[in-house]
Amino acid sequence: MKTLMKFALPAALIALPAMGMAQEAEVPAAVPTDVVFILNSLLFLVGGFLVFFMAAGFAMLEAGLVRSKNVAMQLTKNMALFGLAAIFYYLIGYNLMYPLGTWSVEGVLSGLFGPGVLEAVGVTADAADDYGYASTGSDFFFQLMFCAATASIVSGTLAERIKLWPFLVFTIVLTGIIYPFTASWTWGGGFVGEAGFSDFAGSTIVHSVGGWAALTGAIILGPRLGKYKDGKTIPMPGSNLTLATLGTFILWLGWFGFNGGSQLAMGSVGDVADVSRIFSNTNAAAAGGVVAALILTQIMYKKPDLTMILNGALAGLVSITAEPLTPSLGAATLIGAVGGVIVVFAVPFLDKLKIDDVVGAIPVHLIAGIWGTIAVVFTNGDASLGAQLYGIFVIGAATIVMSGVVWFILKAVMGLRVDEETEINGLDMAELGMEAYPEFTNG
Repeated sequence: MKTLMKFALPAALIALPAMGMAQEAEVPAAVPTDVVFILNSLLFLVGGFLVFFMAAGFAMLEAGLVRSKNVAMQLTKNMALFGLAAIFYYLIGYNLMYPLGTWSVEGVLSGLFGPGVLEAVGVTADAADDYGYASTGSDFFFQLMFCAATASIVSGTLAERIKLWPFLVFTIVLTGIIYPFTASWTWGGGFVGEAGFSDFAGSTIVHSVGGWAALTGAIILGPRLGKYKDGKTIPMPGSNLTLATLGTFILWLGWFGFNGGSQLAMGSVGDVADVSRIFSNTNAAAAGGVVAALILTQIMYKKPDLTMILNGALAGLVSITAEPLTPSLGAATLIGAVGGVIVVFAVPFLDKLKIDDVVGAIPVHLIAGIWGTIAVVFTNGDASLGAQLYGIFVIGAATIVMSGVVWFILKAVMGLRVDEETEINGLDMAELGMEAYPEFTNG
């Protein structure tokens, strides 16, 4: 054995350079279509269930920021809105957002009949070319999660005074029609996208749409009783800041799927590198929002404000969502930091206008979403300020008009707001007959 090793080792050392040269001379083979199909579908599925977990984040955030007498109602709304979004995005929204073939009346109306969006059971590798870059089931699953997130934004703003069923009817319209319709103008190949508007993962397409719908509803609904008195804003502390903090961290985690999955491809080295870059920039922006809100509230109020810090993180995440790929880590941090600053100034500004946003969703999702969409031009050379402003205006105006019509119809037909006694006593007992904290209710 020793003799064998004596001759084998030098031979191996001599052969190594030749082996290296042979490897360098090889031309990498193209990744097979079925492998690309598998990897892309896997990205959609992993990204999709991360975004799904954001539903838990929204629920915990809202449960923590409303008063204890309304916690069960917020949890009910979050469960119900997700179920309704899943059904009506399937029945109407998916094909409205991605019309079959070219955009046409026939393509849109086909969504009303719930066409199949899943491949046949046991599809083989030979069919990968026919199904495109990923499975339609994974694409539908991923896109559904974005749709449901839009409705979650509205839920928190209108908390503590809106009736359950009118809100759920609005959720059906928002997830089945309003969001898919406006999103079709960009991600569905429509005229806004063709004009050069760039929104990588949805600062405007998702977050601002939810924010505009929430703002419209808040104005029509009016503020909570006792929120504004004699020109002053009366604080109404949330029931559980521990839950709110947990919800924020869950949303932070889910955002890696939100932005990373929006790369829409994982079948090449470049795609995987880009997804990694997106993860890092997403995290940096959230950190920037946290630190900016922390420092600014210390300066302005002499003490850090936890609720502002939580929303600072979320505003940083929303701000980077329009373009998480092209910025450097430093630029991403600064973009997120501006989002954190926006929250600290926008929350009291809305109070001055007597617009009652219970969880701060309008500053986070609408105003920071607008900022993030504009900020694309600072790092993406292919984006133009004119196209970005055009997309913000068109999508915003359409959302305001459609949401306003639906809110006014619901107000006339069903009534939007609970009566004064119900609001004072809490929606949990009046609307649900149960409480989240039955052993103590400190309204």
